[in-house]
Amino acid sequence: MAIPRKLTLRGRWVAVTRKARELAMVTRALASTNHPVLVQIVPARFCNLSCGYCNEYDKVSEPVPLEEMYRRIDHLGRLGTAMVGISGGEPLTHPQLDDIIRRIRRTGAIAGMITNGYLLNVERIERLNRAGLDHMQISIDNLEPDEVSKKSLKVLDKKLEMLAQYAEFHININSVVGGGFRDPNDAAVIGKRALGLGFTSTIGIIHDGDGQLKPLKPADAKVYYEMSNRRKINYSRFDHFQEAIAEGRPNDWRCRAGSRYLYICEDGLVHYCSQQRGYPGVPLAEYTTADVKREFLTAKSCSPNCTIGCVHKISYIDHWRAPQTKTVSPGRQGAEEPVLVNIQTGN
Repeated sequence: MAIPRKLTLRGRWVAVTRKARELAMVTRALASTNHPVLVQIVPARFCNLSCGYCNEYDKVSEPVPLEEMYRRIDHLGRLGTAMVGISGGEPLTHPQLDDIIRRIRRTGAIAGMITNGYLLNVERIERLNRAGLDHMQISIDNLEPDEVSKKSLKVLDKKLEMLAQYAEFHININSVVGGGFRDPNDAAVIGKRALGLGFTSTIGIIHDGDGQLKPLKPADAKVYYEMSNRRKINYSRFDHFQEAIAEGRPNDWRCRAGSRYLYICEDGLVHYCSQQRGYPGVPLAEYTTADVKREFLTAKSCSPNCTIGCVHKISYIDHWRAPQTKTVSPGRQGAEEPVLVNIQTGN
C-alpha cells in the first residue's frame, strides 16, 4: 500500500528554498572550477550492519570527535565546497550527527547523508529536519535480508513510511545490481515502492574491491535497463555512463576526483574516492585551492573502468571543458604511491 508523501506548509517552503540553493550551486559550478562541488566525509567508520559486498566499514572504530569534525567541515568551507555528503560506515551511529549537519549548513553548503536507515524513527527524522539536512539516500538491496545484504525492503518499509510522513528533506532510494543478490528483480520492486511513496529512485552497479568494472550478468542487465528506461519518472538523469558498465565497456570521460569531488576518510585524509585510497592521501587541513586546480587537470588511469557513480555525475558538470594535461596511475589498495607524469605541456 502506497502512502503518498505529505509536506506541511513549512515542508513546501523548505523544498522551494532547497531547489533555489541547488540552482545556485550548479550556476556557481559552471562559472568556476576552483572549488569542490561534492565532498563525501566519514564521521564514523563503524556500521551496525555487515553486508557481504561492502568494504567501507568496520566494527571497532570510535566516531570522529565532534571538534575534529568541525575543523574538517570548516576547512571544506574555506575551500568553497558546495555540497557535503556524510557517509560511513553508518552516519547515524555518530552521537552528534545533528551538530555535524548544522556545521555543514553554517558553511553555506548543501548537507546530504547516505544511510542504511535502520536507526531511523519519528523522533530521529524530526531532529534531522531541525538540523537542516537537505538530502538523504537510503540503500535498499533486496526484499528479504540475506548473507549478501541486510538492507532489505521487508525491514525498512515502515521506516520509509515514516519518512514519507515526517521528513522535510529530499529522499532517494538506491538499489544495486551485480552483487550476487538472489533475485535482481528485487531492485525493480524497490524502485516502484520508492516512487509510490513520493521519493526518487536510482540504481547502481556493484564494482570490484577497487571501484573497477564488473560487467553485469544478463538477468542483472535486464533489470538495470528496465529501471533506466523509466528515467522520466524520477530515475537519475545522469547515469549514461552505467550503460557502458552494464555491457562491460570502458567509459571515455574526464574524472575530476581530487578536485570537484573529494573523499575524506575517518582519519581526515583526502582521497580520490572510497575505492582509491592513498592518493593524494594528505590531511584535509593541508589541502589547498592549488591542489584542487592541479587535480582538476589530472587524468586518472583508473577512470575508464570506474563505476563510482557520484564521481561520474559530479565530473559531468565539466565534461565539456579543460582537457587534462597530466595523468596519474592510482595503485590498487595497499600498493605503492601512484606516479604522476606529464602527458601534455601546458603554457
